[in-house]
Amino acid sequence: MSFKELIALIGLAALWGASFLFIRIAAPIFGPILTIEGRVSIAALALVLYLVITRNSLGFRKRWKQYIIIGALNAAIPFTLIATSALYLTASMSSILNSLTPLFTAIIVWGWLNESLSIRKWFGILVGVIGVVLLVGWSTIPFTKEIIIAIGLAVLSTISYGFAGVYAKKTFVDVAPISLAAGQQIAASILLIPFTIFNLPNTTSNFSLIPILAVLALALFCTAIAYLLYFYLIENVGPTKTLSVTFLIPVFGMIWGVLILNEKITMGMLVGFIVILVSVFLILDIKLPTKSKVLQHNEL
Repeated sequence: MSFKELIALIGLAALWGASFLFIRIAAPIFGPILTIEGRVSIAALALVLYLVITRNSLGFRKRWKQYIIIGALNAAIPFTLIATSALYLTASMSSILNSLTPLFTAIIVWGWLNESLSIRKWFGILVGVIGVVLLVGWSTIPFTKEIIIAIGLAVLSTISYGFAGVYAKKTFVDVAPISLAAGQQIAASILLIPFTIFNLPNTTSNFSLIPILAVLALALFCTAIAYLLYFYLIENVGPTKTLSVTFLIPVFGMIWGVLILNEKITMGMLVGFIVILVSVFLILDIKLPTKSKVLQHNEL
């Protein structure tokens, strides 16, 4: 990677890591559904504006059914599940649990596309399960019914992301990535409208500038701008290197949680986080450069 591309990768990880912070701030005030409706609607407007400026086509009428499905799987459902779990979980733990997405994607690819998984990947899945057990079991968070449900919802969001990734790979082969990003946000916004209407807060007395700014930041920075960085990296360094952002998101999720929300990082969280990252490393089949390749690169 060039220095510019490395900065883009770190920026993407910082923005996506910050999304758990902003959700943690906004969801208790506005409620999970209104928070996410604000996120996807504002992001959709920003991305559509970008499409107009760059003269790209959205093609929503032609593919509206597919956009509805991907909008549900990759935005409306997982965003809402994460926002609901954020009522009880710290931003740090939410970001770590979110890194399970490659694990469930591998399982879904195996079950849906009938692609065989190597022993390395099966071992990675087992390691991932152990990581979750350590993360949850070695935690100072009290095991109430609400906490257990919140953890389940956070894990379900990664399963939804897994289905979304496989569906997008099968369905949107000839669609520009930026059009896909805008289309799914529009579809998610439409899908959440009826749920938002019936789940509006009973009072606006708790509304203040900080949670409003959190929603704006969540939509504009963590969604619209983050997608632009994501597709910039996909185009310039390829999907494999871009996937390395998976390792960095929980790091920034924990950093923002500690710095902004004064969250505490426990030994159980660190150990669980490291084990889950090892799992992701195995599942993504990332290979370390050999000594000969390193020497060759240095000679160049």
